[in-house]
Amino acid sequence: MNSLPVLIVGGGIVGLTLAQALQKAQIPYQIFERDASAAHATEGWGLTIHWALRAFESCLPPETFNRLRDVQVDVQQGDNDTGRFLFLDLATAEPKYVIPPSKRTRVHRRKLRALLADGLPVHWNKQIHSYTQTSGSILAHFEDGTMAEGCLLVGADGSSSRVRRLLFAGTEQAQLNQLPARFVGVTVRLTPSKAKVLRDIDPLLFQGSHPETGVYLWYSTLSTPETNGSIADDVEYYEGQLMMSWLHRSEADDVPESNRERVMKMKIMAQNFEDRLRNAVWDIPDDIVVQEIRLQDWPPQEWNNIDGRVTLVGDAAHAMTMYRGEAFNHGITDAAKLSEGIVEALKDGFDPDRLEAAVETYESEMRERTHPAVLLSRQACLDAHDINNLGPDSPLVSRRSKSQEPGIKTSPSSSTDAEMKDAGTSTLFNNKFSYLDNNPIRHYHHWPKK
Repeated sequence: MNSLPVLIVGGGIVGLTLAQALQKAQIPYQIFERDASAAHATEGWGLTIHWALRAFESCLPPETFNRLRDVQVDVQQGDNDTGRFLFLDLATAEPKYVIPPSKRTRVHRRKLRALLADGLPVHWNKQIHSYTQTSGSILAHFEDGTMAEGCLLVGADGSSSRVRRLLFAGTEQAQLNQLPARFVGVTVRLTPSKAKVLRDIDPLLFQGSHPETGVYLWYSTLSTPETNGSIADDVEYYEGQLMMSWLHRSEADDVPESNRERVMKMKIMAQNFEDRLRNAVWDIPDDIVVQEIRLQDWPPQEWNNIDGRVTLVGDAAHAMTMYRGEAFNHGITDAAKLSEGIVEALKDGFDPDRLEAAVETYESEMRERTHPAVLLSRQACLDAHDINNLGPDSPLVSRRSKSQEPGIKTSPSSSTDAEMKDAGTSTLFNNKFSYLDNNPIRHYHHWPKK
């Protein structure tokens, strides 16, 4: 068995999942996280595990996988989930599309991270500075002057990955593409009666767009009295995610600087929503913290992996927007595929050629899988703000969509994977972006690439 560890830079969910998979196979590893400690981790919102659930299970020991139930946003709903997913006309709150049922688990990001980190030796407050290759290893150098030696360095350090920038020597190739939209979100605390109003639309989550303004809204349950512990208190409450986004055409569409101004912008944008939806936004406290999420992406490119010694996983390898809910699922699949290759390559001891071949195989599969996914998510971002032209073949609702009156009727057969891949890289992309020639957003100097 190889004695040099796999060096994982990034202690987020994908990095921790990779570590769990390696530990399960008794492959040595080390995790380096830039946060100062577990206590400094952001509060986080929710994540939906759907098509990557089996890959996730393959990475985890049974006792850890079985504890996923404990980190669900709503355990009771999770046990009885219908799996449906609504896209609403925000002017009426009527479904434009209903995505048919599929197996899924909705979890709390912070609680999931804590679960995955349980028992793992994370090195906190470690920001990578550089790496160097030796004849038989890779050396990671950190900002605090320390160093670690391993057989493989894996960048799992998020969409703004420093490892990715190092791989591309700081060139523009590593930079994220800014999409022409802006996105903000809040975590709101709701009384049971106010939560019921939204949960009557759907008990777990829904999204939609306004036909006149193009403003997009997402709501999802983040905790219940049972999961947040308030059931034992005098005042029970729910928590929910309320997120809004809109296309950016001029400086007037910028996200305001202060939280109070951001709340005001959200309330103004919601003034034409159906009553229940408008009231949900108007009830947001003026002094709440409003988080901006930058809508950026990065279709995976080829890089010099230093003879199979440095690679990327998750958002570091293929940053994408959240409108199809696939980024997390692809990241988990990365961890499963890469760990499988590492285990096979090292099963009879360290062989640099076998490890290089394993990394090359992983990267080839990952790029083929995620490049169209990034483009489809990019297109879904734009389609989310244009409900009037939202059709059944849009990546926002396709492959799992079913029309419901007053929506558009679709045929029972859905687009094939090949058709969706083609749509994401040609027809849909070109049609939606045709308006750029006369639009102020052309000033973005890292416009999305094909």
